Amino acid sequence: MSTDALDPVDRLLAERACERLIVEFVRRLDLGEPGSVAELFTPDGIWEWPDGDRRIEGRDALRRYFGSRPADRLSRRLMTNILVTLTSATTATATSYLVTYRVDGYTGGMVPPGNPVNVGHYEDAFLKADGQWLLARRVTHLPFGRNTDRL
Repeated sequence: MSTDALDPVDRLLAERACERLIVEFVRRLDLGEPGSVAELFTPDGIWEWPDGDRRIEGRDALRRYFGSRPADRLSRRLMTNILVTLTSATTATATSYLVTYRVDGYTGGMVPPGNPVNVGHYEDAFLKADGQWLLARRVTHLPFGRNTDRL
């Protein structure tokens, strides 16, 4: 089925479901259980970061990777310019921009804002399976970045 044949409401719902995954991913990293982002991926989902050749594949590996973030890390990610493109009734791609503020050694209270640690974008591929949209692949591109400050 071509995307032209999709009902406009179905298209909007699919785009919104994918946008929600993008935002839910960073919410879980910043405010939830970081390892739970694995549930937003297909069982064989992939997260890649070409810088350093990082490639994590499968929910168990994703859960371990994201769940291993330091317990004293404070982070906030801003997501913008989210552009979802349906490629079929069950597949989509997206590009979204991110800005990350992050420090390690956080023990509470307000931290004076510094410069972002990362500025970049995600390139995502989505798959709809059993009526649910999931991330099949996320590639992280960080043209601007630096080490995380320690308080």
